[in-house]
Amino acid sequence: MTEQQAITNFLKYTGQQAIAPQAALVDCDGVLYDSMKNHTRAWVKLMQKNGIRCTRDEFYLYEGMTGTEIIKMKFKQGAGKNITDDEALALYGVKTRYFHELGEMPMMTGATAVLTALKELGLKRIVVTGSQQATILDRIDNDYPGLFDGRITGFDVHRGKPSPEPYMKGAMQAGCKPGQCLVIENAPLGVQSGHAAGCFTIGVTTGPIPEKDLYKAGADIVYPSMQALAEVLPQLLAAMQAKG
Repeated sequence: MTEQQAITNFLKYTGQQAIAPQAALVDCDGVLYDSMKNHTRAWVKLMQKNGIRCTRDEFYLYEGMTGTEIIKMKFKQGAGKNITDDEALALYGVKTRYFHELGEMPMMTGATAVLTALKELGLKRIVVTGSQQATILDRIDNDYPGLFDGRITGFDVHRGKPSPEPYMKGAMQAGCKPGQCLVIENAPLGVQSGHAAGCFTIGVTTGPIPEKDLYKAGADIVYPSMQALAEVLPQLLAAMQAKG
């Protein structure tokens, strides 16, 4: 799909006259960091130690939910057990330890270029993530200094992705309407969240989930990498302004 087609489709189904983007709402895992390989390993280890059958690939599909939501869901499905908030939080701490034992996650190639381009184009940048891991959230400020204006995390929402709540709160923090926001996501649940919030939602295929699944989830346009997105951002924003 071309940028022009994506913009035309977005304006048609939202009923907006123009996009005039004011902010970019950016996911963390799989967008800012190439971290999902280790996340999936840690999730599988936690589940197997608790007698719950699972596969690594399924956790790519859960990306965007808060960690405690994933735990409650999997224990209900796999063990018929209702986990309390305190139990889920404790188990999430164990999963976090497993994750850190696998080593430091690398920054995603092209992410700095995307954020720099967004800043130069005058858009506010807000991290919107389901993560509740303090070490990841602390790293963002060190790895992307001066490139973010705010953040919404798993601690700030009642319902994680695919609920529209995270991205609606991100737009609110940016001081604009969801229809004035770009969302950058790599996972179906995150794409669903951005789409449901009414944002122009950009998918990036940085993991095993194919392009077609991101479009099916509601992505307005999909790029093969963060670097590819960085290269086209000026033209994409110019096309949006031209439509106004």
